Amino acid sequence: MIKDHLKTWVLLLSLTFLLLILGFALGGTMGLTIALFITVIINISSFWYSDKIALKIYKAKKILYSEKPELHDLLKDLSMRAAIKTPKLYLIPSPNPNAFATGRSENTAVVAVTQGLLDLLSERELRGVLAHELAHIKNKDILLTTISSIIAGTLMYLAMLARWTAIFSSNKDSNLGEVLVLSILAPIAATLINLSISRSREYLADEVGSKITKDPKSLSEALVKIHSSSKKMEFGNPALSNMFISNPFRSSSLINLMSTHPTLQARIKRLRKLAFTQ
Repeated sequence: MIKDHLKTWVLLLSLTFLLLILGFALGGTMGLTIALFITVIINISSFWYSDKIALKIYKAKKILYSEKPELHDLLKDLSMRAAIKTPKLYLIPSPNPNAFATGRSENTAVVAVTQGLLDLLSERELRGVLAHELAHIKNKDILLTTISSIIAGTLMYLAMLARWTAIFSSNKDSNLGEVLVLSILAPIAATLINLSISRSREYLADEVGSKITKDPKSLSEALVKIHSSSKKMEFGNPALSNMFISNPFRSSSLINLMSTHPTLQARIKRLRKLAFTQ
């Protein structure tokens, strides 16, 4: 837990540092002051409201028990097996099969699933996916993952703002080259933030989730279906892709080394090893 909290503060401090640099490059002392104010607001918002922001971005709505009692019962059973409090259930109105967990703690945790996931998977496969998300909650990944995603999104937005500000600035004394370089480095920094935590946490969630269900094959079969049926998410922010069980914004043109998720083949290989040991 201490290690996770340390990572969270490192991420927040990284955002603070980059914001201050961008602010100073864009507006000198005044820009630095404004950036400092924005930093305080963003850091507080990221810590307390990042889960709500993520749910809003993906248009997720709470699922009442009366609407999907079987899904609620399934999640409750898996939560008992995982020895954690049953999280709230939310539905994302997207035909693309996917899911993520968010929330500041176990008491505020949420599991969000897409309509496409419910339509595609069998109950057994759905158990595997839900157990994976519960593993993120049990491993206390969700706050760190959500905050890092919001930070990454913020960095990308600021980079775009910095580029356009530099290009159209009437201040001839401003260091255009410096600002443009920073605007290029910011998205790279955002990607590295996600890469630093995403892959290892996904592997661990696969393993812990499989122990919850005692059925690694259910998750591996679900991942194959999700991967083969997924298209680019029609709404949302690519910076939040590390929250999902499968990257909803992946592109075949992207270099695998820069992916926030392990490859499907690598995850399947590990899950097969787990199946032999259980």
